[in-house]
Amino acid sequence: MTRNRTLSALLGIAVALLAGVVSPVAAQQGPLRITITDGVIEPLPFAVPGFVPENGAAGEYAANITRVVAADLAGTGLFREIPREAHISTVSNFDAPVAFADWQAINAQALIVGAVGVSGDQIVVKFRLFDVFSGQQMGEGLQFAGTPGTWRRMAHKVADAVYSRITGEGPYFDSRVVYVAESGPKNQRVKRLAVMDYDGANVSYLTDGASIVLAPRFSPTGNQILFTGYESGFPRIYLMDLNSMGVQALAQTEGNMTFSPRFAPDGRTVVFSLERGGNTDIYALDIGSGSVRQLTNSPSIETAPSFSPDGSQIVFESDRSGTQQIYVMPASGGEGQRISNGPGRYGTPVWSPQGDYIAFTKQNAGRFHIGVMRTDGSEERLLTASFLDEGPTWAPNGRVIMFTRESAGAGGQAALFSVDISGRNLRQIPTDGPASDPAWSPLLP
Repeated sequence: MTRNRTLSALLGIAVALLAGVVSPVAAQQGPLRITITDGVIEPLPFAVPGFVPENGAAGEYAANITRVVAADLAGTGLFREIPREAHISTVSNFDAPVAFADWQAINAQALIVGAVGVSGDQIVVKFRLFDVFSGQQMGEGLQFAGTPGTWRRMAHKVADAVYSRITGEGPYFDSRVVYVAESGPKNQRVKRLAVMDYDGANVSYLTDGASIVLAPRFSPTGNQILFTGYESGFPRIYLMDLNSMGVQALAQTEGNMTFSPRFAPDGRTVVFSLERGGNTDIYALDIGSGSVRQLTNSPSIETAPSFSPDGSQIVFESDRSGTQQIYVMPASGGEGQRISNGPGRYGTPVWSPQGDYIAFTKQNAGRFHIGVMRTDGSEERLLTASFLDEGPTWAPNGRVIMFTRESAGAGGQAALFSVDISGRNLRQIPTDGPASDPAWSPLLP
């Protein structure tokens, strides 16, 4: 690559490598978009000199925010940070002119310049993004303000803005994940609901482990969580309010198991599975009125429902054909149409927030996979393979999937992993101990 190529031109090449085919004219004339599908790209080199502390109280915050921004971007696999020791220039004044030649000399193609100030109980973070080879600023500078305790969120917001400007994709760093934190021996696990930042930081526990909890799910606004609990000794679905921390049982039906709940996009309806007389079907509950209606009626197991983003359809798993397969039906209910057609068993389908893909768990030939397919079942692509991978959940931008991976053997443990929808950049999410059943929140307000 010659040095006079602009960042947009370089990313146009990345688009071609990533998507497989791209029109050079379209890449030059239209807005930049990186489509994460197939292929491997050379990560784009970026530099993020230490954010400038604008007063004495800001020094530690500035250093920490710089590291989180860099880690967010590098963690996508689309970007590569140029190490600090390779920098020729330093940035000591946020408003000083950029010495582009010094950054060009080390092949930095994007430059992030930031500053942090602290005044009383407020911290202010500001940044600018530059295309090094064109010598131009990309978009307007932005500023975020909050309490010192929210510094990580402000770092994620900076990284989100950079990521979106360069890739054209929606942001996802400023989000949270609810999951089941596990402890104790494998045959007697204590399971607690926990919530953390998308990267494993800022963990807090929502339940005390006195009873088993499974399959938590965020509401569309992120302020409520559905889950399956065994507090009564029987699986039932519960709703937790994250503001009050109050918990209520939903769809209480004496002697019948309820499980696998998930919100509708409007946040007012919950779909779930109910077992009655040895048969399991999918039902919908109106949270406000408490009214319940049956959506499927088949002498088989129907479970794991998930709404399309527009609320018009539901994808679910059923063994009506003799093996676990994936079906799509109208949100009002009905027979449904099978969309999975490959060998093996399919389960835990989840509709992408973008509406373009359905993620799923697949079991075939003794291996488990996380995969994606188009909403009509076409273009099936397996992203992972292991002893046990299951339970995918989508990032808010619909381009990264988190899931549970359990290792083999008597000492095997569950852990959280993420992968992008091309199958690239498989990464383990750090947690304090074994973890399972992740569910991604929407982007935080």
